[in-house]
Amino acid sequence: MIVYEYPFNERIRTMLRLEDLYEKFRFFVQQDHPLQHHVALATIYEMLEVTGRADLKSDLLQELERQKQTLLGFKTNPNVEVSRLDQVLSDIERTSSALIGLQGKTGQHIRENEWLMSIRGRTIIPGGACEFDLPSYHAWQQQSTEQRRADITGWFAPLEPLFSAITIVLRLLRESGRTTHIIAAAGSFQQMLQGRTYQMLRVVIDEKLGAIPEISANKYVLWIRFTSQGGDMKPKAHEGDVPFELTLCNF
Repeated sequence: MIVYEYPFNERIRTMLRLEDLYEKFRFFVQQDHPLQHHVALATIYEMLEVTGRADLKSDLLQELERQKQTLLGFKTNPNVEVSRLDQVLSDIERTSSALIGLQGKTGQHIRENEWLMSIRGRTIIPGGACEFDLPSYHAWQQQSTEQRRADITGWFAPLEPLFSAITIVLRLLRESGRTTHIIAAAGSFQQMLQGRTYQMLRVVIDEKLGAIPEISANKYVLWIRFTSQGGDMKPKAHEGDVPFELTLCNF
């Protein structure tokens, strides 16, 4: 099954982009080759570009506090697994405290490191990080795998609370939705949302169908048109009905 997610607003769009970068970073930093560690470092620079929004930290703190208050209301519900609820509340408390402890602008420690910023300036140029452009960076890449990984992990560490908060918020958002099974007749589906506010939708489809959803949505209407790809990879309208799962998520 393939999962497609569509954000309804810029805040969730930013979080999904950062989540994608975080997964990419975690993969490449655990690899061993210098070129893979170069990708991990370049991914940190991409994170800084996306986190340029000054209000991202405050948005996350407000959302974590709102979720905390909502979850506390379930304490007296006999149908709630108390141990799991307490664990989520503990995660929120710990992450909120770490976020509050972050000083200055996101990634300021990297911006104040002239060496790292010189590498960032060259990586935006195609082929700009060659050994003759950055001999000191080339020398660093020849260090042991363990040393490079430790350095990169250390540079990323101050950003960790931000990504822990994003992980919690997106997990709670995904768990908030109710899934329905739908068949898109002739590869097209439309649903009126009647002004209801949603944060994100999820489409789950069997990969064997070869159908790809193109999603358009606002607070009034949701439209999904399924396409498929031929040998030239150019999308074309999918022929036939498409069964899929739809989840509309909102806190």
